[in-house]
Amino acid sequence: MIKVENQQPCKVCGQKEFVQGKLGNGYSSLTEVDKILGKSSPLIFTFCKNCGEVSSIKVKNPHKF
Repeated sequence: MIKVENQQPCKVCGQKEFVQGKLGNGYSSLTEVDKILGKSSPLIFTFCKNCGEVSSIKVKNPHKF
């Protein structure tokens, strides 16, 4: 997990410690809407380490689309 600095407090629990995790190994990656196989990219989630509230979701490689 990557620790995230300069984050606003969590809107659910008020804590300020956020981390990042990746979703995307093979079939769980973001893919084009009309394609089964082809271009894909993992998603990066930034979330509160205390309660798990997700503050952002980012496409790791948007240039692939």
